[in-house]
Amino acid sequence: MASGMDLEAYFAFMENQGYTAVREIPKFDLDSYIQNYTGRSRFDRLLLIGQTSVALHMDALRAAVAEAKKSHDTGRYQKVAAYFRLIAPEEAETCFSKSWIDSTDAANAMETKRLEREMKVYKNNLVKESIRMGHEELGRHLESIGNLIGAADAYSRMRPDVSTPKHIVDMGRHLVSVYIQRKEWASVISQLGKITGIQGSDKERLIRPYIRAMSGVALLGQKSYEAAASCFLEVDGSSAPIGTLTDGYLCANDIAIYGGLLALATMDRTQLQLNVLENSKFRAFLELEPHLRRAIAHFVNGRYAECLSILASYRADYMLDLYLHWHLDTLYSMIRNKCITNYLIPFSCVTLESMDKAFSVPGQSIQAELAAMIQTKVINARIDSINK
Repeated sequence: MASGMDLEAYFAFMENQGYTAVREIPKFDLDSYIQNYTGRSRFDRLLLIGQTSVALHMDALRAAVAEAKKSHDTGRYQKVAAYFRLIAPEEAETCFSKSWIDSTDAANAMETKRLEREMKVYKNNLVKESIRMGHEELGRHLESIGNLIGAADAYSRMRPDVSTPKHIVDMGRHLVSVYIQRKEWASVISQLGKITGIQGSDKERLIRPYIRAMSGVALLGQKSYEAAASCFLEVDGSSAPIGTLTDGYLCANDIAIYGGLLALATMDRTQLQLNVLENSKFRAFLELEPHLRRAIAHFVNGRYAECLSILASYRADYMLDLYLHWHLDTLYSMIRNKCITNYLIPFSCVTLESMDKAFSVPGQSIQAELAAMIQTKVINARIDSINK
């Protein structure tokens, strides 16, 4: 009987791959959480949880296998099966189906050839609309089977034959979808720029929140946290459900979480009050995450320990997010530094005891952290280690 890695070895392996193991139990229910997403986003989120969550990794990997088998992408099926084998090889062999891979690959190849033959006919007939639709159909197919480079090429070939604002927007959204999956953030922003301000489209009201939300994701990926915060705070979800607006990549709760955390990390108390708590458009999202609204209100009101306590209690949930996972430690550090800095502003002298009470767990001291902040010029202060 084959035996897989033990838990510690598995998560040590994942950490060597650049991921962060999440050992705390998250507050969300996996089944309810994943229902907020569709398409590849649902699979990618399940896979990340399977790679990083000590509590949910098996449930997430099982769900990711099932999700992969609903698609035509055998590559992602084999990818999740490989992780499954590391931790539970016996169960992986039960789930794994070589016959499904072979039959799906054969059907995919046949469909690709059929669409390519049809494209030749369309080009010979010189009908622009048929050519555009042919490229779009081929792109959708290639994207569905995981050939993202081929899909991007097919969608790009639509460009000479688009004739209406709607066509321009549709082509742009297809390309944004591919670039997001490939984490090509600069290309996402460039493509969104090309569809910004498109006039006359019957989807015009839906374009603006889509552009702001997906720009926010790309800017977050580029670590442009302040610009990303502004994008999420400008999303208006009144015209349609956010899942529909963002092609299944985000839900309304994500807009609240991304916008709230990024704003906390980059904005001062006045800006948070005006741009977040008093922002009528964003307030509707923030009501979905009342704990985050409380954390922001605590920061604005100078109750920094309460703010940090709330954020700490939700750290596991945020670390399991597909886009926050890579940035959360940085964002939390930025927020904590702001809390400490703002706490010190009214005082000319503060005891280390009071600082420990406000910002440290019992039995630990904040002195080393303060020294590091002074050395990096985050705060302008000196420590009297004798008198504390």
